[in-house]
Amino acid sequence: MDPRIERARGIIEHEAAAVRQVAERLGTPFLTTLDLILGLRGRVVTAGMGKAGFIAQKVSATLASTGTPSIFLHPAEAIHGDLGRVEAGDLVLAFSKSGETQELLIMLPHVKAVGVPVVAITQLQGSTLGRHSDVVLELGRIDEAGPYGLAPSTSTTAMLALGDALALVVQEGRRFGPEDFARFHPGGDLGRRLMKVGELMRRDAHNPRVASGATLLQAIEVMTRTPGRPGATSIVDHDGRLLGFFTDGDLRRQIERGLDDPRQRRIDDIMTKNPRSIGPDTFALEALGTMHQHHIDQLPVVDAAGRLLGLLDVQDLLNLKIA
Repeated sequence: MDPRIERARGIIEHEAAAVRQVAERLGTPFLTTLDLILGLRGRVVTAGMGKAGFIAQKVSATLASTGTPSIFLHPAEAIHGDLGRVEAGDLVLAFSKSGETQELLIMLPHVKAVGVPVVAITQLQGSTLGRHSDVVLELGRIDEAGPYGLAPSTSTTAMLALGDALALVVQEGRRFGPEDFARFHPGGDLGRRLMKVGELMRRDAHNPRVASGATLLQAIEVMTRTPGRPGATSIVDHDGRLLGFFTDGDLRRQIERGLDDPRQRRIDDIMTKNPRSIGPDTFALEALGTMHQHHIDQLPVVDAAGRLLGLLDVQDLLNLKIA
């Protein structure tokens, strides 16, 4: 084995051991921090210098995207005018391996003077930051990985794991679910996958339908003139309830069997009765799974009473890159 692979594995194992250490140290301070955050009227303000600052920024972003208002405050900027960003009702989450970061220590009394609680993520409770914080999430002693143990590596990995654990358990406490994710992530892949069928379905003139009792020819005419040519039509009763479904594939199969006059053949006799359908509140990703499982390209969309609302076509999912 190339010795470089061995060294890389050793670094990863070293960092993994530090994360396990952090997990084992979780206790009352973690629960206290959860309660403080869930009870906030304001925001979680994360702060840190250097590499710890990058971790603070990431944790702030994770909090914000999972339902907890949060901003990152650069400690050096804070002591040169940006302390006004911190208000009563906020909480400061301070990241520092040593607990002796001067910029953090300078801003600390000013933050506490306006009644803002401080939670420290640091190695030891006995550090200056730890002694002057309201709560300490202690990492324990951490040796950095790599040559000479100088570059922040293991400590930032441990901070990130602890910050993620905090943010995601707070998310559970807020009952922040898939619908909230869709609202907070409207522009990305996650948002698209969490869109509802009701947002994507074809409706009105784009939703082909014929009444029970129509002829096959009438059904074909509706399928042909519907914008977008979905190649299918729903069959409904006089109250608009879904009775059946008919597709281009069904038409081909009828022709192969020796189709007689389509002007005389009733669609009710050849449609798929009681077809699979889906509700408008179903997630697009779930609808896609149903299509894949049953090898179908379209699904009628119905309300709780079985009334036809629209049509979901796999092409619409492909166009949004959900498929």
